[in-house]
Amino acid sequence: MKETALIETVVSREEKYRGGIIDVEKWQVRLPNGDIATRDVVLHNGASAVVAMDNQNRIAMVRQFRCPVDRVTLELPAGKLDHKEEDPLLCAKRELEEETGLRAACWQKLIDVRTTPAFCTEKISIYLATDLSQHQSHTDEDEFISAAFYPLSDLLQMIREGSLSDGKTVTGLLLAKDVLSNK
Repeated sequence: MKETALIETVVSREEKYRGGIIDVEKWQVRLPNGDIATRDVVLHNGASAVVAMDNQNRIAMVRQFRCPVDRVTLELPAGKLDHKEEDPLLCAKRELEEETGLRAACWQKLIDVRTTPAFCTEKISIYLATDLSQHQSHTDEDEFISAAFYPLSDLLQMIREGSLSDGKTVTGLLLAKDVLSNK
């Protein structure tokens, strides 16, 4: 089957909610067979995440409480783009320094990942950052974060055990492992 035979065409969009991080719209789409269907869509500007590795193969990670899952999570430093047109690399650099106080001299893009394309436009750009230097962190007023370094091998074990399950973090760490093992 040709890809064009799968395409849905947006017929109308209705704003349902406007928030600080997301907007929600109800879309009417024309299906390939001509019927009309409804799609609930979460609009998100996108984000960046950073696998910041020091010269001992340790990764900078942040712990923070995540209300939607009612628990403290262990994640890569990350944050949302300030606007749709923001350069994801600049966002990554900003978020790394804000959350950990780290700056990196070397940057490599690992991937752009669509987190939940069934209902959300969010795309997270994930970078590998090396040649780190420590500076002052400066989190946002509403961010309470604890940053620390973890050996990559320990983080990979946490993924295998299921104790580390944040999607962007799992993706970033597995790709970084792959990139580093091919050097």
